[in-house]
Order: sequence, then structure tokens, then C-alpha cells
Amino acid sequence: MEFKRVKNKEKKFKKLISFVLLLGVIFAQIPILINAYIYEYSSKYILTVEETKDYNVDCVLVLGAGIRNGQPTPILQERIFRGVEVFNTGCTDRILMSGDHGREDYDEVNTMKQFAIDNVDAVATNILMDHAGFSTYESMYRAKEIFEVESLIIVTQEFHIYRAIYDARKLGLEAYGVTADGYFNFAFTKELYNDSREFLARVKDFIWCIIKPEPTYLGEVIPITSPGEATDDKIV
Repeated sequence: MEFKRVKNKEKKFKKLISFVLLLGVIFAQIPILINAYIYEYSSKYILTVEETKDYNVDCVLVLGAGIRNGQPTPILQERIFRGVEVFNTGCTDRILMSGDHGREDYDEVNTMKQFAIDNVDAVATNILMDHAGFSTYESMYRAKEIFEVESLIIVTQEFHIYRAIYDARKLGLEAYGVTADGYFNFAFTKELYNDSREFLARVKDFIWCIIKPEPTYLGEVIPITSPGEATDDKIV
């Protein structure tokens, strides 16, 4: 009898282990499925620069990507170059630079605006700045609620474009995207880092777009039709 009880306990333990492993496999698949869904959802809204001339949107949205020694990082420079290129097709008369200006000694958006003016002959009055675009999700939320944007073309790299479009559309914006790759060659390790980070970020934003938390800051409405000077906090 004692032998049978031991055998039964072993069987129950093996069943429990099998069940736990099965749950682990199922949960491991969830992030993969979320990423696949976001890819599939957003891919049909990605345009070429040439195609944007047939669209009429409220703005081109350029997303921040870091500054170093007072200059945009190469990834951010790509976005700025491509953003102005899309703007010049005539699809809009406004560029919205959205990034992190959460403290005085770190200012993505003024750096982005000045770089566009100095390097690609952008006109200051056409460029508005979102000083509290601390994440992709928050940039889209604020574009709609603070700048009253209804339609936009987002400019960012391919690894990021799917999540950006997804966030925007799930927040109620008519969003399209143009990839900013091709100006610089990045090391494989940098690309691997970006892809790995983005894999997890898509899962986070998938949840965020369900519960729709407010961004870190909201504030007074500044319509996207306003002149660029409406968001200036220093002489440009």
C-alpha cells in the first residue's frame, strides 16, 4: 500500500510539473503573438516618401531619439532629415517635434528644431515642439489631446514604426508612417539592441493602449495650426 501511495504522489507531481511547463510555454508565446499582431496591424499604413504627396495630414510627427553633446544622435538625425523630406512633399504645413525636455539640462526638442533649421533649411514657424513627449505612447496621446491632431505621418526607423503607428491609431489618430532608415550605417550590436528593446516595448504599449493611462503631463491646448513660436521657450 505504501508503495502505491508513493507512486500516486509521483504521478501527481509529474502532472503538476507538466502543467506548469505548459503554462510557461503558453505565456512565453504571448509576447511573440503580440509582436506579430502589431506588425500585421501597422504594416498596411507604412508609406514611401513619394506616396505621402497624395496625403493631406495635420502634421509630420518626428519622434525624439536622444541627444549627445548638444547634437541629435545619428538615429535622431535620420528622423529629422526624413521628416523634413516628407514635409516638403506638400502633405502638410506643420512639423511636430516630440521628445524629452523634462529637465533644463536635457532638451531634445529645441535641439531637433534648431538642427532642422540649420541643416535642412526648415522654417521655424512651421515647427512646433512637444516638450513632454517622454515616450512613444505619450507623444501620440499628447498629439491628439494637446495639439488637437487628427491625422499625421509619423517618421521613425523601421524597428520603431510599427509600434508608433499602432499607438497612434489605437488612441484614435489617423496615422501613417514613413521609415527614416538609410542615412547612416549602424553597427549590428546597435541594431540588435534596438530590436530587443522594441520587442518588449511593443508588449508594454499593447497593454497601455488597452488601459489608456494619461501621460506624465497634459496642459493647455495648443492647436497644431498655431505658428511654431507658440511652443518656443527660447530664441531659435
